[in-house]
Amino acid sequence: MRILVIEDDLEAAAYVVKGLRESGHIVDHAADGEEGLTLALSSSFDVMIVDRMLPKRDGLSVVETLREEGVRTPVLFLSALGEVDDRIKGLKAGGDDYLTKPYAFAELLARIEVLVRRANPDQVRTKLQVGDLEIDLLARKVVREGQEIDLQPREFRLLEYLMKHAGQVVTRTMLLENVWEYHFDPQTNVIDVHISRLRAKIDKNFEQPLLHTVRGAGYSLRAADQTS
Repeated sequence: MRILVIEDDLEAAAYVVKGLRESGHIVDHAADGEEGLTLALSSSFDVMIVDRMLPKRDGLSVVETLREEGVRTPVLFLSALGEVDDRIKGLKAGGDDYLTKPYAFAELLARIEVLVRRANPDQVRTKLQVGDLEIDLLARKVVREGQEIDLQPREFRLLEYLMKHAGQVVTRTMLLENVWEYHFDPQTNVIDVHISRLRAKIDKNFEQPLLHTVRGAGYSLRAADQTS
């Protein structure tokens, strides 16, 4: 998912952004209400996480303006203001959920999934399968032939992207932009290294290879009965 985080506390924002990216999401960050409103109006997001108390324009005002402009993207308010009246104000301003600080990051992830699933019932898939390889996006678990495979966060994100595009050729540019969030080619072998590590984990000890190199084009994750 593509997520917008509007949070002026840079340390708190860094924590949320890092966690969301490690969970496989693409994240933009705005440090004040004006910047957040501009981003929200100029780009498309699956969900927004908005702090109540922001400089330049508070979170309530940001969300109220978005709703007036016809933006229906689900909004989760984050706030240290946890009284019933505060939560009511957030929901009446157009928020879809309200989470009080401090909070558990696992709960934040779960609430995001619920909001997006509610807004787009067919969009969020939490389990993917290619051949006998299965990935559980919520449990962060990968299994092949009943054997659990331990992946590093970047390897997991790479596999998730490949599985979501199973049977297709995924180019280097696609991987750089969607897995590493580079919008330029750093001219390193980072992709080759991670593909090699991932292949060793999901293919090496199994009869049928799933991860294929398409020479001159990119990579494709496919079962024996799929074509690229």
